[in-house]
Amino acid sequence: MVTPVAVVGATGRLGGLVASVVESLDGFELVASLSSKDTVHEAPPSVFGGAAVVVDVTVPALSPAIVEHALASGANVLVGTSGWSLDRLAKLRAGLEARPEQGVLVVPNFSIGSVLATHLATIAAPWFPSAEIVETHHAGKIDSPSGTAVRTAELIADARREVGPVDAPHVDQRARGQQVASVPIHSLRLPGVKAVQDVLLSGPGETVTIRHDTNDDVAYVAGVRAALSAVVDARGLTVGLGSVLGIG
Repeated sequence: MVTPVAVVGATGRLGGLVASVVESLDGFELVASLSSKDTVHEAPPSVFGGAAVVVDVTVPALSPAIVEHALASGANVLVGTSGWSLDRLAKLRAGLEARPEQGVLVVPNFSIGSVLATHLATIAAPWFPSAEIVETHHAGKIDSPSGTAVRTAELIADARREVGPVDAPHVDQRARGQQVASVPIHSLRLPGVKAVQDVLLSGPGETVTIRHDTNDDVAYVAGVRAALSAVVDARGLTVGLGSVLGIG
């Protein structure tokens, strides 16, 4: 059986990669390639070409409306767009309760290495009183902090439930970054960089740095394949590629 897939945001860097993976993957067929500039959420459901899976790799401002429209068409949804905060995810989870036969998989980062680095940070987090994140992306990335950094901070906070929030002095100063779940995040946007995340954990007399560096978009291919395979039968809300891969 072939699963028809529509990609919204197919003209973008990540969207183009996802579309090419769909076309090369046995058991999947690309039936619609849509631009993030198209008013997809205002079009009739036929805009998705009868897709059983809709992939949203657009921009944070459009993503919730596109996801809702895709669900209304009867499709399952794979979200690779940043900006899905805990509040947004909670609303999506509540909405899916009325659609028990459908599912949404939200993936902040399709890189398996990134998932592993974040998992290592959550293992280390309870052992160090301080933790901060520095994420660096190409100059064209619109949102900050990145979805990966936000997700990492949330998972660090969750791993520290028994010991409390991280120590973060002077966070009233703007130069100290944006706090997410008590963890300061510093965002850099530079030409010549693709994606780098450093998680710095510190305690008396020592510091541990967990670094993940994406050098090429090929790093996302294995994760996209795994996510596509998983979303076909997804039910309810699943967050993170780690949930698909059994990491964490």
